[in-house]
Amino acid sequence: MSVFNAYMALSGAVDAEVARDEPLARRTSYRIGGPAALRVTAHSYAGLARTLAILADERVEWVVLGRGTNVLVSDEGYDGCVILLDGEFSRMTVSAEDATITAGAACALPTVVNAALRASLSGLEMCAGIPGTLGGAVSMNAGTRREWIGRRVRDVVSLRPGGGLVRHEGGEVDWGYRSTSLPTDEIILEATLALAPADRAAMTADMDVRLRRRRSAQPQGLPSCGSVFRNPPGDESAGRLVESCGLLGATCGGAQISPEHGNFIVNRGGATAADVVTLITLAHDTVLERCGVDLACEVKLLGFGR
Repeated sequence: MSVFNAYMALSGAVDAEVARDEPLARRTSYRIGGPAALRVTAHSYAGLARTLAILADERVEWVVLGRGTNVLVSDEGYDGCVILLDGEFSRMTVSAEDATITAGAACALPTVVNAALRASLSGLEMCAGIPGTLGGAVSMNAGTRREWIGRRVRDVVSLRPGGGLVRHEGGEVDWGYRSTSLPTDEIILEATLALAPADRAAMTADMDVRLRRRRSAQPQGLPSCGSVFRNPPGDESAGRLVESCGLLGATCGGAQISPEHGNFIVNRGGATAADVVTLITLAHDTVLERCGVDLACEVKLLGFGR
């Protein structure tokens, strides 16, 4: 593996910007983590395809990063290349006539939700208040336990490294709570959402209720990555299980299990990735021991396991 050779080759890539030792703390909602050996911002399909070819030739590991809202980066950073999508991957087209929105993976999910509201197109209300990008939302099937964005996906265009563009029909994808059958080795580039005409005032009222509910139940004002664990099957929630074990407010260094919600770990200032992992492990192991529930962590760890 040669990061230097990859950097030199990528510096001449079409429609892409490259940098070395990219600080990742500023690119994650946790505001935690060391640098990436390389960072490439691809503005077009050609730039992205060229980037992947060079990284493959130099055997440099890579990962696509959206807005880093569910990512925890190691304190030592990431030895590979972080790929950011921009340019043509940020384009969005709204068709009131067809009741669809086609948007690039780099589009902010709140921007897509607001575009649907302005066009009086219903179907994305359950995503109100969820941060991140459309690509990330589709890949993790964002939404609630009972409603998710996958039910509105008409089709997804992705890039299979070494294999070109692939189109997946939404009806052929298995969508579930925080899960999808989309291949994990493909990069989502664009999605078309099938919505339905609706009364804008009713949509606004629905979204306001959802936003108030989220804000009243979730900690505000401190960096976090949102929910740490998936809710287990049934009606129990991960947050209530952690709370029942008396772990609200537990701390490690600058990290804390939120006193307001057991499924949030916040950065009170100066928290390290090691601090957060310690609390994730504490919550998981305590709930397993006392409640017999094996909580699944939904935080993506980057740069760990060296």
